[in-house]
Amino acid sequence: MNPVFIDCRNMPCPQPVMKLLELFKSSRPADLDVIVDNLAGLENVSRFLRSKGYAASYGEEGALWRIRAHTDAAGPAPEGGANSAPEDLPSYACRPAAEDMRTLVLIITPVFGSGDDELGGRLMKNFLGTLPEIGSALWRIILLNGGVTLAAEGSPVLEQLRNLEKSGVSILVCGTCLEHFGLLAKKAVGETTNMLDVVTSMAAASKIIRV
Repeated sequence: MNPVFIDCRNMPCPQPVMKLLELFKSSRPADLDVIVDNLAGLENVSRFLRSKGYAASYGEEGALWRIRAHTDAAGPAPEGGANSAPEDLPSYACRPAAEDMRTLVLIITPVFGSGDDELGGRLMKNFLGTLPEIGSALWRIILLNGGVTLAAEGSPVLEQLRNLEKSGVSILVCGTCLEHFGLLAKKAVGETTNMLDVVTSMAAASKIIRV
């Protein structure tokens, strides 16, 4: 049987993933061919398909990427549709939280606070190094806008972020933001994410700390 073809050209984040979710409402094809035209889409679609049990690989076709995916668990959508509960959508590297508490830390700037960026940089390093004190309720860190620079090569807080990731904390880094700053190829920690993951993570969190 020929693979189901999904054309995601000219679709910004998170539209390619949402188009796949719409397909999964009615069916779960064994084979998929997905075309994207940007690196953020390539990473997000590949990661999303793998999270749904597909083996995914890709090849370049000029300025495009073709993602080929296969699963042995093909068939109709599960009862109630293929949409997962909000807390299950961005489930990559998710760890159980104490007493069902899920603390989400949303970081949108590379410095902590305003007034002096040098001081703010030191405070951010101290903040990330102290986050483990929250305990097992610390669930996920999302880096957006200027915050994504913290996850790139040369960042002064890579050690702190890597230690958090090793401890089981999920770190999601905005793919659109990485692309904007020219850092997609320089991401050194975390998973590239999209706005669908951000929104569903916020909906699933018990508490949100915004920095």
